Amino acid sequence: MRQRRAIRRLGGSAWSRLTLRVRVAAFITLVVGLTVAATSLAVWLTARVQYYNNFDDTLVSRARALLQTPAADPTQVVRFPEGTFAAAGTRLAILYPDGTPFSSKGPDDAPPTGQPEIAVALGASDFSLRTARDPQGEKFRVVAVPSIRGSEPRTAFVLAQSTHDIDTTLRSLATALLVIGGLGIGLAAYAGVYVARQGLRPVSRLTEAAEHVARTGELRPIDVRGNDELARLGTSFNKMLTAVERSRDLQRRLVGDAGHELRTPLTSLRTNLDLLAQAENRVGLSPADRIELLEDVRAQVEELTGLVGDLVELSRDDVERYEGREIDMSEIVSTAVERARRRAPTVQFDVTVRPWTVFGDARSLERAVLNLLDNAGKWSPPGGTVTVRLTDGVFTVADQGPGISEADLPFVFDRFYRAEESRNMPGSGLGLAIVRQAAERHGGSVTADRAPGGGALLKLRLPHSSSVTHTEL
Repeated sequence: MRQRRAIRRLGGSAWSRLTLRVRVAAFITLVVGLTVAATSLAVWLTARVQYYNNFDDTLVSRARALLQTPAADPTQVVRFPEGTFAAAGTRLAILYPDGTPFSSKGPDDAPPTGQPEIAVALGASDFSLRTARDPQGEKFRVVAVPSIRGSEPRTAFVLAQSTHDIDTTLRSLATALLVIGGLGIGLAAYAGVYVARQGLRPVSRLTEAAEHVARTGELRPIDVRGNDELARLGTSFNKMLTAVERSRDLQRRLVGDAGHELRTPLTSLRTNLDLLAQAENRVGLSPADRIELLEDVRAQVEELTGLVGDLVELSRDDVERYEGREIDMSEIVSTAVERARRRAPTVQFDVTVRPWTVFGDARSLERAVLNLLDNAGKWSPPGGTVTVRLTDGVFTVADQGPGISEADLPFVFDRFYRAEESRNMPGSGLGLAIVRQAAERHGGSVTADRAPGGGALLKLRLPHSSSVTHTEL
């Protein structure tokens, strides 16, 4: 048992080490070879059965025809020269009940006889037909029929004919089938190699492309032709390369922008800490200056904390997936408005919301809504009003600030983008990028425009839960 398992493991290992092209060609050759072998065997068996059936029918007809010849005494029929009533290679005999054959050519040329023929001579059987060999080993088909002439003792008329011709024909047919089958298997092997080479060429190109990407890091798409499954595989591979390239570009931009944005507060924070450390044991730094430096340090730490939090949020939205559920956006908006009021106490919020159910992640949507409200509160002047509306899946926030210039409108949702006017204001430039990412992840969109009365107008559109396939977000 262990030896058989070891042999199977060795065979499987050897097969798995072959290339896919060789395995496909070998499989095609094997299938065609088995088909040719089965077809050839069926043809040979059918021909053999047909030949022997015709041979037997002719032999029986000749035996009965000889007995029905007018004035033909069976004992005289066996004396006729060979070929008179039958084909060459025919042997005739009268078989008596005691098993003694009577043939005009002597016992050496008598047909082979045995118990089936004796049974016909005794009257126990009306007919017998079988294959037998004579003492020299020659094969015959032997037929025995009763031969009764009046009061003569009951005997059997035996007619045997050599199967040499039919066996020679069958051997020739087998040889022809073997030759044709061998040629067919050879052609099948050639066709298998050709089909494997042509059919797997796209796979080879994919393999080379994947190896090129792994070796060089260059995301070079492959040429796709046709519309079959392999062409679809190539198209999917190219889409994957495009997605990887886009992800790599975004990662490169995120790292570069994050490094740039983190450098300024870190430099300022380090400078202030150095000043505090240097003034620790010196006279000249007043308590007011010390408090001012500490306030700057605190503000810079808060700025770094917000920036890091936004970066973590963006990275989480990029890589994590959440189990969605049905959420009432009016509750999300109401909660976010309360938080925005605490953050911007000098700004009024005019809120009108209507129930709207979405399918998504509550934390992500609340962060997006709060970012829009915080952005409006930051730009609104003291005593200004932020108009908040939620109607039929459209969440609208309008402020009374300076608005967004035409040049900045296409870029306000880009990561780390900050308009010229906002360079000196707190913020990381990631808040609106988080809003766009949340909108797209929930099948919605976000747009920016100028409000009719001045200020910025931001709209977040989200589809109703009934129109969304409830899957992981």
